[in-house]
Amino acid sequence: MEAHRGTGWLMAIDLQPAFYHPESPWFTPGLAEIADRIAALAPVFGEQVLLTRFVPPPVPFGSWGRYYEKWPFAHDPSSDWLWSLDRRWASCRSVASHRFSKWLPEVSALFGSNPTVVLCGVSTDCCVLATALAAVDDGAHVRLVTDACAAKGADVHERALDIMAARSPQLTLVTLAEELERLKGQRWEQPA
Repeated sequence: MEAHRGTGWLMAIDLQPAFYHPESPWFTPGLAEIADRIAALAPVFGEQVLLTRFVPPPVPFGSWGRYYEKWPFAHDPSSDWLWSLDRRWASCRSVASHRFSKWLPEVSALFGSNPTVVLCGVSTDCCVLATALAAVDDGAHVRLVTDACAAKGADVHERALDIMAARSPQLTLVTLAEELERLKGQRWEQPA
């Protein structure tokens, strides 16, 4: 498949109750605000929007065993509602994974070779960081929308951005305003 042209793909990481509901142990302050920013980006990409969902593995294995010992709520059946997508994204294409990186083989295949990926979501220091690094490792051109990402705290968010900034030019940090300006007037062109 040839490289995507035009706007590329919008990939929004883990916009789920597990991260925006105040009662969740994984609550991420600011997620509601960044979700509104992501909603401003989505229409520009049309059908080229992919949302991801973090889901616990059915049976934790390896180091995940200790991880879920620390976070037992994640395997409690009463927590199943935490793993759905925010309702406003229910009609969007999505993938689910128990891994931090959401750059899965099916995502790479969907986006094609050398895609441009506009990345945003939560958490900047975990799933966003892991996905961004895996994407550039796979040859993607990543544009990370810094003010459409959130972490548990501003300092953690900034440290993660510093790590990703060092991956330039494969990974470019942009603001929502900068990305909207870049996209102005662009439309998705289906590869020939």
